Amino acid sequence: MRTLSVVSTQSFRIVAVYLAIFACSATALLGFVYWNTTLVLDRETDETIRAEVTGLVEQYQRLGLPALTDAIINRSVRGEQGIYVLAGADRRPIAGNLDSWPQLTMTADDFAEFEFERRVGGVPELHRARGRVFTLSQGGFLLLVARDVEDRRAMENLLATALPWSMALVIVLGLVGGVLVSRNLLARLDAINRTSRQIMAGDFSKRVPVTKKGDEFDDLSNHLNRMLDRIERLMRGMREVSDNVAHDLRSPLNRLRSRLEQASRHQADPDMQRDIEAAVEETDRLIATFNALLLIAEAEAGSVRESMEDFDLREAIEGVSELYEPLAEEKGVRLVVRKDRRPAVVSGNRNLISQALANLVDNAIKYSPPGSEVVVALEHGESGASLVVADNGPGIPEEDLTRVTERFVRLESSRHSPGTGLGLSLVSAVARLHEAELILSDNQPGLRVDLRFQRTKAIARPVRAPARLDLTYQDARAAHS
Repeated sequence: MRTLSVVSTQSFRIVAVYLAIFACSATALLGFVYWNTTLVLDRETDETIRAEVTGLVEQYQRLGLPALTDAIINRSVRGEQGIYVLAGADRRPIAGNLDSWPQLTMTADDFAEFEFERRVGGVPELHRARGRVFTLSQGGFLLLVARDVEDRRAMENLLATALPWSMALVIVLGLVGGVLVSRNLLARLDAINRTSRQIMAGDFSKRVPVTKKGDEFDDLSNHLNRMLDRIERLMRGMREVSDNVAHDLRSPLNRLRSRLEQASRHQADPDMQRDIEAAVEETDRLIATFNALLLIAEAEAGSVRESMEDFDLREAIEGVSELYEPLAEEKGVRLVVRKDRRPAVVSGNRNLISQALANLVDNAIKYSPPGSEVVVALEHGESGASLVVADNGPGIPEEDLTRVTERFVRLESSRHSPGTGLGLSLVSAVARLHEAELILSDNQPGLRVDLRFQRTKAIARPVRAPARLDLTYQDARAAHS
């Protein structure tokens, strides 16, 4: 069974794609806001500087240097963001709010940027300013008009810092939302998958749970449940017909066989006695066919699920090998039993598993030539244990491996051999009932069949008595012949 993870669901992929698109859009939007904000702040600062420069220059032109000096002194003592310095040609300050001429860095738009020291709360801090420098027409005096842009730079740094953190927060919240949405959808899908697995295991009474939300999943569940009701009714009708036919015909056939045996014992004519014995054999084959059909119906319906118990697969091998050793000797086939010392405990129906193994061994002996070898083994793998039956017979063509487990399918090579075509069908039904895997492969030459159980427990436990099959040596010999 494959378990879906949250990140592998379609809903999570949709949320991830939407999150990627939203993250790109949000990044573009925040980037535009950052760029536009810095542009507006720069423009406001430059416009303020230009306005102050224009006012001071007009005052200088009308009233001269003394009036300009007074204006700079008055503006310097206001404590605002403005920075004013009037200096001589030697750059020694005459008036203003800076103690010395700053180290200027000119920009491409004829503005100057510099750093200066300002006391905030009695503590000196290094701030950055932006302004313009002019040389007055008389005496070579220098005029610096600037604005403290430290707040603007703090705003830019805040936006620059907020941008990646905002993106990280968007991604984290988007992923959390995607996981929550996916888990909710996955829980609904798991309910449907769990019901489907139970139905595939043979419990046709299971239905998909329906909530009170009335959403699209509830609509889907209602449609599935109605479909399952319809399928269950059809399956029940077919099963009842097949079961009734098998039960109703098996009793008359048993009575017919009994009467034929009595007639054979009182028949003196040898020819007539041979005909009666042949009729008894045909009757045995018909009874075996109906028994096989009933077993397949029980396995597919899961009606024997309540009788499942823990038992060791080695017990099934012991019972089947003891049953078929005389038949193998009579056919001239060597029956080799290989049992792992480690136990392989499964939860299943003892009789059905033993019957499935008996069918495999019977087929192997039936189609193996005299002097060949039939191997019955218990093998341990990574996921569980396997019952293996391998022979040196003609095998099965690769193109027919997928259809030989269907009912009444017989290959051309076995048309003239006794049988009903239900042996592998029963094995397949038993495998599905126990959630096991039936693997048919080429044994080079011959056929190898693996009945692989996924859920085995390799625990030490006392080996119980070999499983008693509903089949005796005489029955096996009759079915084989």
